[in-house]
Amino acid sequence: MRYQWFLAVFGIYTAACTRSDMGAPVDVVLTGGKVWTGVSAGGQASEPTAIAILAQRIVAVGDDESVLERAGPETQHVDLAGRRVVPGFIDNHTHFIEGGFALASVQLRDADTPEEFIRRIGESASQRPNEWITGGSWDHERWGGELPRRDWIDSVTGSTPVFVSRLDLHMGLANSRALELAGITAEMAAPPGGEIERYSDGSPTGVLKDAAQNLIFSTMPPRSEGMLDRALQSAARHAVERGVTMITDMGTIAGLRTYQRARQRGELPLRAYAVVPIAEWEELAAIVAGEGRGDERLYWGGTKGFVDGSLGSTTAWFYEPYLDEPGETGLMVTDTAVLREQILSADRAGLHVIVHAIGDRANDWLLDAFAGAKQENGDHERRFRIEHFQHVRPQTVARAAADRVIVSMQPYHAIDDGRWAMNRIGPERILTTYAFRDIIDANGILVFGSDWTVAPIDPLLGIYAAVTRRTLDGANPDGWVPSQRITVEEAVRAYTVTNAYASYLENDLGTIEVGKLADLVVLSQDIFSIDPVEIENTRVDMTMMNGEFVFSR
Repeated sequence: MRYQWFLAVFGIYTAACTRSDMGAPVDVVLTGGKVWTGVSAGGQASEPTAIAILAQRIVAVGDDESVLERAGPETQHVDLAGRRVVPGFIDNHTHFIEGGFALASVQLRDADTPEEFIRRIGESASQRPNEWITGGSWDHERWGGELPRRDWIDSVTGSTPVFVSRLDLHMGLANSRALELAGITAEMAAPPGGEIERYSDGSPTGVLKDAAQNLIFSTMPPRSEGMLDRALQSAARHAVERGVTMITDMGTIAGLRTYQRARQRGELPLRAYAVVPIAEWEELAAIVAGEGRGDERLYWGGTKGFVDGSLGSTTAWFYEPYLDEPGETGLMVTDTAVLREQILSADRAGLHVIVHAIGDRANDWLLDAFAGAKQENGDHERRFRIEHFQHVRPQTVARAAADRVIVSMQPYHAIDDGRWAMNRIGPERILTTYAFRDIIDANGILVFGSDWTVAPIDPLLGIYAAVTRRTLDGANPDGWVPSQRITVEEAVRAYTVTNAYASYLENDLGTIEVGKLADLVVLSQDIFSIDPVEIENTRVDMTMMNGEFVFSR
């Protein structure tokens, strides 16, 4: 299989044989490396240096000499030259197709002043007059915490509608034109689960939080299939260059159909688990009944719900108020009675239930809801997932581990939020914020992702963040809440081994062992032996998926 945009320099010969034809020459051998398999050493005297691949599967892992015995005259031989090899990285929480659109949108994440924020939006509006300006990923903490307002950007956008999101996607800024198109006025009340920021006269400032954003989204013109297809390809190029061989997309039914089109055309260059909103569980259940759940290339059957908002938007749901907003304890983004019924129904239908919860009260409520579903629906194969699990009480960590609930976290958030989280929730609550160490010590199921576009889709940055916890502002060289740091091996495992389990694909993915699909990443440095602070400077040299190089630097 060839994709026009592959940067690979290695041609792969595909042998006309099957996995059971173990005597035939293999397609590819990689030798001279350092192979982290993800499998317990089991008394093995030395680390493997070589891998053999036949018909997309790994057929041998061992020393150079034994693996080279499987090679034939047509076998592709790759000399790793001492480089580190790990299983293909799995990013189990992305907004992937949205990320493809964001790559072509205005970039505001590193805008450090209101003036720079305004300049970039104005420049984008002048280049695309009367087209919706979206994306952004702005962070008001970069300029001291003042929320942006529509009066900042109205003069530079004119009749071009603008709705740019904060990096956490839990609030966004609309200009006056976008508010006009959505019919948002001083008299309009905020919808349940949302907030409309207002000037002193009651008119909207343009900042809409959580469910209030839907007032704008429903106004935007629908995206065509062609636009969605192009966004997927753009996102895929971006991901495989960073060693990502599989993603979970917290997307939509339209997104699922986009992945299916790409798969049918032979244009899906990485694996995907397409998740849809839990409110659409009935439609997904019908798809599963009629079309199955896909396979190891494209899988579906997961539903995503929301309990609360985010810390950055002061909408994460806590027991105690925010320190910087004493009258605020956060939002229940979805009515709890509605969400409880959705969880029960999706679980009863045999779908994978995945729910966002960030604040301590939100996480406790969700664990209660999961326990209720187990009791009401009885025993069956289920792998409940909590997305984020960011700010929890110690007893919540223990309970999630005991209940075998998958804890899905995004380590880059810790070194980002750590710049300002103390001001929001204080010194006691941050002790179990991004509690990676506590989860592992409790024998919990910890899995990692990026939450792209909220954070970069770069597992090496995520590993760096989990191991060092050095905040982006350089203020915590020894780590923010350093007691929650984990080892490099534990972090890599959370991006590979346990992530495969979290997507029901542990029989095919997650480790480098005989019988598994040949998804591999070759790194420029040995992240297990270098100073952890150097991990962020490590590059992906090669990405292999299904025994084919989909990226080579």
